[in-house]
Amino acid sequence: MQLRTLSKENAEGVAKHLVMVAVFLEADEIDAALAHAETAVRRAGRVPAAREALGMVAYRSGDFARALTEFRTVRRLSGSSHLLPLMVDCERGLGRHTRALELAASPEAKDLTAAERVELAIVVSGVRRDLDQPDAALLALQVPELARGPKAGVHRLHYAYGDALVSLGRADEAREWFLRAIEGDTENETDAVERLEELDGVAFTDLGPAEDDEAVGVAPTPPDEQDGADEPGSPT
Repeated sequence: MQLRTLSKENAEGVAKHLVMVAVFLEADEIDAALAHAETAVRRAGRVPAAREALGMVAYRSGDFARALTEFRTVRRLSGSSHLLPLMVDCERGLGRHTRALELAASPEAKDLTAAERVELAIVVSGVRRDLDQPDAALLALQVPELARGPKAGVHRLHYAYGDALVSLGRADEAREWFLRAIEGDTENETDAVERLEELDGVAFTDLGPAEDDEAVGVAPTPPDEQDGADEPGSPT
């Protein structure tokens, strides 16, 4: 464990800060997460986990330059390239699309796990979309994991593939991939349901409160049954 290089007291303190970073990121409380991440780095600057936590907070806040710096530090300290997809996305966020594609094609990409390769494919596809290269964006997603079933944890890949097909005007094919994404997306991470409804032409209109009986399907009361209306002798 990375924290073993620290004193027991310091390791326990840093561990608590890292836990709070995760908690606050989950709650989307970025400022609180940043405070804990920066404290962890001050106490354990050469611990990859601390630098990764700070990088993740910066990434979530859109500070791609700072995130990229931290992710590079993690790679240097740990020798691991598991953050490569996020590094590529940081380059994309900084508008450096050529550098993003070069980094994605670096030798380190060969060492990624299957899940990391999926994330990298999604990011590269996004870069190609930014460059107005829809065919290349679709091709970037055609990784071996695309053929996995909906329950294999690749719903984000299936969603991205459907989205890329839509951009090419291939709505019928896109529908199949959004269906796969829906089946695998048990945590509702994507808006695949809404995208599918758009393709199927489903629209919901709020008609607002009914202004009369006919609007809610109630037949109007015949004049001769209305309370006292137009009855002889009724007050005017």
